[in-house]
Amino acid sequence: MNKSRRKVFVAMSGGVDSSVAAALLQKQGYDVYGIFMKEWQAPGIKCTTHEDRQMAARVAAHLEIPFAVWDFSKEYKKAVVDYMIAEYKNGRTPNPDVMCNREIKFGLFLKKALASGADYIATGHYIRNFKIRNSKLKFGYKIFAAKDSNKDQSYFLWTLTQDQLKHCLFPIGEYTKPKVREIARKLKLPSWNKKDSQGVCFVGKLDFSEFLRAHIPKREGVIITTEGKEIGKHDGVQFRTIGQRYGIKGMKLYVAAKDIHTNIVTVAEENSSALYGKKLVITDINWISGEIPKTPLECLARIRYRQPLEKAILYKLSTTNYKLVFDKPQRAIAPGQSAVFYTKQGELLGGGIIGTL
Repeated sequence: MNKSRRKVFVAMSGGVDSSVAAALLQKQGYDVYGIFMKEWQAPGIKCTTHEDRQMAARVAAHLEIPFAVWDFSKEYKKAVVDYMIAEYKNGRTPNPDVMCNREIKFGLFLKKALASGADYIATGHYIRNFKIRNSKLKFGYKIFAAKDSNKDQSYFLWTLTQDQLKHCLFPIGEYTKPKVREIARKLKLPSWNKKDSQGVCFVGKLDFSEFLRAHIPKREGVIITTEGKEIGKHDGVQFRTIGQRYGIKGMKLYVAAKDIHTNIVTVAEENSSALYGKKLVITDINWISGEIPKTPLECLARIRYRQPLEKAILYKLSTTNYKLVFDKPQRAIAPGQSAVFYTKQGELLGGGIIGTL
């Protein structure tokens, strides 16, 4: 089949990355369609959705490709926002970007695109996807970190499966961000100098802590040091994250632990050993290959976005739980966040959700 007959639905956010993704696929001969996904917007909060949609439409018009808006606001509210709020209520620190990718972009969007006649979907993620032939002489797909290590987004895509990857294209994974902007400028794309989006879109310009407090009841509790000394009050452990800076009476302190049951927040000084740990439990694990590797598994891992990869060993505890042990202590291990595994060559093996030891 010629590429010109292969239909690709590109998730166009209005940003330069997805704009260039669409342009590159068009140059490669694909039949490109631009889709803007409407997310949920918190009532009364200014968001850039309208401006982003207009920019995506302008880029599509410039490329002379069909353009449509798909409203996923209700599904987004349930799968991402409600999930995030529920996790904070339970004292965990969720990652909404991971859930958005799993449930919306590579869930609902992919499903609707295929039902609408698409052969592939494409996004502006900085990640590389390769089609390979495995030992059983069957085709499969591997994910590698992007060429631009400063923009690599593989950390957020550990939930992807082989069934999804065979329909996914990531056109900008081989480029650096400056090169992507250069391509956009040369092609005179309207979004070429648009600033990168920051934070969670549906929260807009509102302080994130204010957003949480509008959805989660306050509950006053005490703040103690690692020695057990009470030094202040807080309005709820749900609003605090492990490793978060916590200024109290001019002291430079950080959240070392929190207990959802006793409603106690424990703080420590910046270099305190209480902020570090080597071991963590992982649940809801997903392997990109679809096959469970033998354990113990030596790998490289990270527990937050853009954190340098560190040597670790993964142990299987049960069919659903694993233990990850790092060579060196890691700062601020936060339950609810993602732990992601790689090979030395940069291949993304999979990941899971950090649990409580």
